[in-house]
Order: sequence, then C-alpha cells, then structure tokens
Amino acid sequence: MMQSRGALGPAARIWLFVLGAVLILCGLFFAIGGAKLAMLGGSWYFLIAGIAIVLSGLLVVLRKPAGALLFGLVTLLTAVWAVWEVGLEFWPLNSRLLAFGVGATVVALSYPLLGRASGRSPATVPSFVVAILLACASAAGFAGMFVSHPSVAFSGTPDALVKVDPANEQKNWEAYGNTSGGSRFVALDQITRDNIGKLQVAWTYRTGDTPISPGGNGAEDQQTPLQVGDRVFLCTPHNNVIAIDADTGKEIWKNEINAQSSVWMRCRGLAYFDATRPLVQPTAAGSTPVTPVSVPEGALCQRRILMNTITAELIALDADTGAFCPDFGNNGRVDLKVGLGEAADPSYVLTSAPTLAGTTVVVGGRIADNVQVDMPGGVMRGFDVVTGELRWAFDPGNPEITTLPPAGQTYTRSTPNVWASMSYDPASNTVFMPVGSPSVDLYGATRTALDHKYGAAMLALDATTGREKWVYQTVHNDLWDFDVPMQPSFIDFPKADGTTVPALVFGTKAGQIYVLDRATGMPLTQVDDVPVKAGSIPNEPYSPTQKLSVGMPQIGAETLTESDMWGATPFDQLLCRIGFKGMRYDGVYTVPGTDLALNFPGSLGGMNWGGISTDPVTNTIFVNDMRLGLWIQMVEAAPTEAVSSGGEAVNTGMGVVPMKGTPYAVNKNRFLSVLGIPCQKPPFGSMTAIDMKTQKIKWQVPVGTVEDTGPLGIKMGLPIPVGMPTLGGTLATQGGLVFIAGTQDYYLRAFDSATGKEVWKARLPVGSQGGPMSYKSPKTGKQYIVISAGGARQSPDRGDYVIAYALPD
Repeated sequence: MMQSRGALGPAARIWLFVLGAVLILCGLFFAIGGAKLAMLGGSWYFLIAGIAIVLSGLLVVLRKPAGALLFGLVTLLTAVWAVWEVGLEFWPLNSRLLAFGVGATVVALSYPLLGRASGRSPATVPSFVVAILLACASAAGFAGMFVSHPSVAFSGTPDALVKVDPANEQKNWEAYGNTSGGSRFVALDQITRDNIGKLQVAWTYRTGDTPISPGGNGAEDQQTPLQVGDRVFLCTPHNNVIAIDADTGKEIWKNEINAQSSVWMRCRGLAYFDATRPLVQPTAAGSTPVTPVSVPEGALCQRRILMNTITAELIALDADTGAFCPDFGNNGRVDLKVGLGEAADPSYVLTSAPTLAGTTVVVGGRIADNVQVDMPGGVMRGFDVVTGELRWAFDPGNPEITTLPPAGQTYTRSTPNVWASMSYDPASNTVFMPVGSPSVDLYGATRTALDHKYGAAMLALDATTGREKWVYQTVHNDLWDFDVPMQPSFIDFPKADGTTVPALVFGTKAGQIYVLDRATGMPLTQVDDVPVKAGSIPNEPYSPTQKLSVGMPQIGAETLTESDMWGATPFDQLLCRIGFKGMRYDGVYTVPGTDLALNFPGSLGGMNWGGISTDPVTNTIFVNDMRLGLWIQMVEAAPTEAVSSGGEAVNTGMGVVPMKGTPYAVNKNRFLSVLGIPCQKPPFGSMTAIDMKTQKIKWQVPVGTVEDTGPLGIKMGLPIPVGMPTLGGTLATQGGLVFIAGTQDYYLRAFDSATGKEVWKARLPVGSQGGPMSYKSPKTGKQYIVISAGGARQSPDRGDYVIAYALPD
C-alpha cells in the first residue's frame, strides 16, 4: 500500500531531523564566528549566512520545504559573493563553494521528503535534476583539485632548445652551486624535455648516516654533492665524507668523522681544490692578485676536499684516498672557534659549504637565532687552502681586527653573520657574502652602528686581503630575521643599449629579488625606499623606511587582505579570517610589538638557502619559494638566565622563547589553520621563471602536493598540487629542464623550463631537502641527474639515499 502525502516513515523523519540539526550546527558556527569577525571589522557574510543557515536547519527539522529552498538561496548568494570577493581564481573559489555544493546536493535530494511531509508534491524529478547539476559542479570542483593551477600561466612561443657547444660543455660540478658564481646550470643536453620520459634510476647509494638526532632537534640531509672526473663526493648530516664512482655509485672511500651537535646535524656541501692546475689570476683592472700556493710533488692532497663541520672545524681531506691532509692546520683540521670567546655548541656551528676563492678558503658561521644578546661574533675568515693558516678576518664589529684578535680580546660579539653559501668572482678576485642579522634578531635596541650597517646585506670582500669593497643593505634595522639567506648567482644583466653588466642576483626572506652590479654593488633594477610604520618597543631605533625591489617581481610578498584567507573548508577559513583580523598587520615590514603582529613572509621565507638557478642561454632565472606567515608577540619579561636551545627542528623556537639580555621574551608561531594548513590562499610554495631581459615573470607554477602530508599531520595520499613550501634548490639544464626535489612530498620533479609544465617525476623513498645536480661521465659519456634524499622537513620519514638517474643504454 502506497504511503500517503504527509506521512513519512521513521527513517525519513530521523534523516530530516539529522539533516536539520547538522545545518543548525553549521549555521551556529558561521553565525557566532561571523559575529566575532564582524566585530573585528571583517566581512559580514558569515554572520548573515549563518543566521540564514540556522533558519533553514530549523525549517528542515520541522519538515518544511522552505528550509531546503532557503539553503538553496544561501548557496546561490554564496556563489555570487565568492565570485565578487575572489573572482574566478580556483583555490579561493573552491574553498568557499565546494562544501556548499556538497551540502546543497544533499539538501536537494532530501527535498522530496520535505514536500511529502508538508502534503505538497514531492517534486522528485526537478529535485533530482538540481541535485545532479550540483553534484556535477561539486565533482568538477573536486577533480580540479588534482590539476595544477599556475599563478602565472605561460603564454607565447616556447624557446627552442639550443645545442650545447662542445667547447663549452660542462666537465665537472666542482662547487656547491656548480660554478663559483652559483649558476646551478649545466651545459649538458643529453637529457632533454623531449626524452625525459625515459629517465630511470641508474644507481642508488646508501650513506649509512640517516639524519635522526637523539632529541629530534635538527638532523637533516641538505647536501648537494660534488663531481670531479669519475668521482662523486658526498657529505652526510654527521660530516662523514664519501667518494663514490660516478657511473656505478660504488663506494671508493669513506672518512667517518661522525661529528655531533646538540641542535644542528647537517652538511649542505663541500669545496674542491686542485693544486696541480694553473693558477687563475683576476683580469679586472685594479684587482688584487691571487696568492700562489703549492703542494710538494708526490705528497698527499694534490687534490683536496674541504668541509665545514657542525663542531666548528674546517677539514681538508685527500680527494683520492679520503685521508686527512697533514699539511693543513692540525693534521687536516682547523679550529674555527679560535678568537670567538665563548662559543660552545650550539651557539656557533657551520651551516654551509666553504667557499674556494682562488687559493683562499672562506668561511662564515651560523649564530643561533633569538638566544641572547651575548653571542659569538659573525666574523668572516679566509684561510690558506694548503696550510690552513689564517690569511685574514673581517670583523663586522671592528674592521681594525684583520687577523686574530689581540691577546685578551675576541672578535666582536653578536655581530651580523654569514650562515649561507657565498660566491666568488675570479675575474675580480671578489667574494660575495650574504649577511644575516645581529643577535638577537628581533630586538635592535642593543645594536651598534656597524650592526646597522652590515645586517641583512650583501657584502663584497677582496678574496686575498679580506678588505671591504662594497656593502649593500636590503633591510634597515632588521627586526624580522629577514637574513639574506642564499648564495648570490652571477648573470650578465642586459642593458637597454644591448650591452651587458656583470651582475649578481639573489632573493631574500622578505620575498625580494635584487640585481646588483658586481663591481659597485649598486642596484641595476628599481629599488624603492618606502615609508613603514614604527612600533612601540621603548628605545627601539625603528627605521622610517624599508626597501622594496620593485624592479623585479615580488614573489610571495604581497600584502594580504582578509579575502586572501583560506581553508580546506569555509569553517577553518572563517577561523583564519578571525585570526587575521585580530592581529596587527601593515604588510611585509610589520614590526613586532607587545600585541599580536603578523609577518608575511615569515622568517622562514620568502626565499631561503636553496638559491636561484640560472639559464644563460635564455637569460632566465628560476626561483623557488615558500609562503608561511608567522605571528609574533614580544612579551615583557624580567631578567632571566634561561636561554633558548637555538634548535632547528620543525617546532623548535615556536611558542614563548626567552631572549636573554633583553627586557622581552618572544612568542611566535606559524600562521596556520586549526587543521595545520597555512591560513592564506595557495600556493604555499611555487617555482617562478623570470625573464631577465624584461624582468617579468614567464611562468609561475605550484610545486608539490599533499600526498605525503595533510591536515593535522595525517598523510592524505592524494596528489593534490596545492603547492607546498620548498626547502632546497633547483637545477637548470640546457636540455630545457628545471629539476627540484625540496618539497614536502617524496618526488624529484622536472619542469619544462620554457613553459613551466611538469614533464616528469620520480618517486623517492623519502622526501628530500637536497639540491639536484648533474654531470656527464668522462668514462661512459652518460649524463646523470643526482639527488640526495634524507627526508622532507615536515615528515618523520628519514633515509640515507643518494640516487642517480640516466637515460637507458
């Protein structure tokens, strides 16, 4: 017997009650949160929509068809509001509409029950038609999550591949960034964008040093290997050095140094020197000559590998045997803590590869962030590559100290330091140094005039004498930890008259890209000094202006608005909006204060230590970035003896951290939603190609998926290319490719350098923070792409893999 109108079975009544209750709860969340947002001066949409959804839920509980119609109206008006607020940009639009689309589909399917309960026609066919349309739209939105959405899509005609001139073909990858000018470009074209689909694993080597530290505080694999002839040279998180065969990956020798630090266990790279080669002297007028050196014939270390250690030593090893060089320092070791005063682990460690500058090995040093005012100095030093003797020192706090400090003194404490890799120009015998902030990074009242001069700057020194040539500052009185974090890369910058200028290009944590004349340090693109707001910290010497490199693209440094807030659902988006409106925010240079302030980019970047890769054939640079905001609050604190660990693990330094020697502690953390997702819209990491002829973006694409991470740290297993924070560098090749592995998912990827299209990826056993490198074997003539995979920053999965890829025979 058919059920009459108005009569519903128990299951139908329960379903409508549950549906209505869910709508009421969702509406209450919107209404209460929306009221809070409106009181903070934010959008009224959530409050109004929340009230309407509560009413629709009540009507559904009462089994009134008007409840479904009202929810449909809310959904329709939400679509109009969403397009008005964010246009047709996929991720912001999908965040606002997908949940409503699914909800409206369910409500439409339930409408016949409401019609029957009210004694009206159930309108089954129209309801199902509407539900099918809504379901299709929602399915399209869900499917779109698996498609890459470029921030800047390539348009025009791709650059044609240019064959490598055999006379200019790459022979070795001898320096951290391939060339001494950090090109991260190989003039090799055996592997191209046309044949890369055939690329496969050629060999895998296991170092035996998995980056796991006992306290979980900072062991990571971030290396870029070297290659010279038929050997590849590796370093591990505990500073073990290994030579392997370039064609087979078989171990030739290993020196197990097994260095230990409480917070910093990693090695980013090595340096190489060959004493049998002719000495290269500078050609630029007025340059200081390179000091000659020699190694006795038949002695060890004609060819040598140099490494900075996490225990603050500079080590020299014989490249052929792995033995310590007996002529270098104390049987192959130089103590880099000499002259620093108190510099116990973890306050001073070495973070980057040493820089070979002619016959001088140049080193900087990492000073732990936000620990205390009295920290080791950031002195930069040059050592004889053969003897290890100190040739010069540059003390940013006292330029009169040019070698060791006088007896009873130390290098000036707490000065700006150089923790990132440097570059060397043999034509002018100049070493270029990216300088960080003085201690304690976020408080400037204790800084000196020289701290203000050298902090957050690019510094050029004579490689033979260590004397200053020029300095260019990127941030005045840096209160954000906006270090210059990367090795500058050399380019020939095209002028309007068709000539070129030897230049260097680098990115900063503030999302700025600078192009400087190598000879003078003057900007070659427009840089504006813009007025910025001061804060309220007593005695803080706030700078009235800050620099923006507006002549180059701003990457991940836009000024956020409320509409830029994002979430996987409208609910966490609402919470992010409330968080955003509850903080003080004045753009890139929002100064810390005793209230909650938002920094975007945060101190992680922007751009970080991975550096830029270049393509001199097309005059293009490739920049990868991360986009993670940071909220920060200076907390008034009584004098304390407590100090921060200075650690580098994922969550170390977050929360309340004492800053000994200042009247404040600092409370900070990443600006994330309740699901652990960045609160601003995607991408959270991207790669950008910039045409240096026009200084315009050719293309910008998201890099990385949530496959190996996800909300609340749960691996989603879904290859959604939202773009993830990148840590590690890129590699450009003359085969029309750009490689990167430093994402949060476990892949090495290759993009078409002309268009930004992802053309290949290989699954890694664990994630990677290393820089890809490439070489051509002198034995077999085969080109290899090599990556070190020890684990992604956010992942607990760790490994000890070095993997080479090549085309099949």
